[in-house]
Amino acid sequence: MTGTRIAALGHYQPAKVLTNHDLAALVDTSDEWISSRVGIRTRHMAGPDEPVDELAAHAGAKALAAAGLTPADVDLVLVATSTATDRSPNTAARVAARLSMGSPAVMDLNVVCAGFTHALATADHAVRAGSAARVLVIGADKMTAVTDWTDRSTCVLVGDGAGAAVVVATGPAEEPGIGPVLWGSVPEMGHAVRIEGTPPRFAQEGQSVYRWATTRLPPIAREVCARAGVTPEELAAVVLHQANLRIIEPVAQKIGAINAVIARDVVESGNTSAASIPMALSKLVDRGEVESGAPVLLFGFGGNLSYAGQVIRCP
Repeated sequence: MTGTRIAALGHYQPAKVLTNHDLAALVDTSDEWISSRVGIRTRHMAGPDEPVDELAAHAGAKALAAAGLTPADVDLVLVATSTATDRSPNTAARVAARLSMGSPAVMDLNVVCAGFTHALATADHAVRAGSAARVLVIGADKMTAVTDWTDRSTCVLVGDGAGAAVVVATGPAEEPGIGPVLWGSVPEMGHAVRIEGTPPRFAQEGQSVYRWATTRLPPIAREVCARAGVTPEELAAVVLHQANLRIIEPVAQKIGAINAVIARDVVESGNTSAASIPMALSKLVDRGEVESGAPVLLFGFGGNLSYAGQVIRCP
């Protein structure tokens, strides 16, 4: 059984930027109200002619280029999304078509905000099992398409975007670059984060999610580190799902990652669901804030109430 690693990353956001002041013209809110409660200042918004598979394909192409691979080199495409408009062809198949791939296996995973870390674990397992060699893993969501723009408690949170990672096998002398996953859910609380109805609309029970995230998740995240043989103090970076700055900061503190860079991409990107972790990680790498090979905790949580995390080595 071989190990795996992330060879490269990429991210993409639509050009249109929506500020807090823009939202104040739509609903009864203000820049001060939004910033103080969730820490978000701007978010990117895709247009009606920018489907989620287009966002995903842009991010995937960047990751492949950074890895020095062509689309034809990929034998498995995994896309984590909960905002695809159509059921079939799935988003992964449409990404493969946009990138003119050969004949990869194509699969969507809908685990909402924890989607990317679930997909990354699935890629790791596929390569270790020998059923894939080079996997393109993408988290992509168009949350603004499922938003009630009259509800100030949710419309201030969301943004659109995509992040991607290329997963490959490690060499015989290399240490694995993707650690064991710890994943699970709280099915009886699945109603706390929802995208339901016709047309589908995002809704959540904010206080329930806040209490669950800040009290139940830090011990789970510490166990993720233990499974990877890393202490929280050794982490170079922590990339949590970019839900809300009031969740990210206390959870990171309770994990005990005192020497880590804490990703705060939520400030400029909002909550992009499955896209948030790979997008935030890609930006940290682009800015040179984390050294290659350094241990990074990835931890997704949210819809279903699901969670999944692993420690990776920074590409």
